[in-house]
Amino acid sequence: MKRVINGKVYDTKTAEVIHSISDGYAGDFRAYAETLYRTKKGAWFLRGEGGPMTRWATGHSDGSLSGGEGVVPMTDHEALQWCERAEIDADAAYELFGLEEA
Repeated sequence: MKRVINGKVYDTKTAEVIHSISDGYAGDFRAYAETLYRTKKGAWFLRGEGGPMTRWATGHSDGSLSGGEGVVPMTDHEALQWCERAEIDADAAYELFGLEEA
């Protein structure tokens, strides 16, 4: 998937996959799948898809919702927060974000 957002191109084919998560099953309105990516220039973005009761839902003119998909650019801080919620391996987070020990 390739999207242009705020004059920048976010392309899942050329970016590095960092981590993926999913929850739910086919037909579940709360099911979703998300993948965190990093571009060659170091920009973070999230690619996701999900049912009508997820952040990826698509609204329609009649007020109804259906499943959808999208790309969301992220700051370093937002990417780190996503990794924490996704319970990414601590060693991987250390490498990706240069974290320091508490």
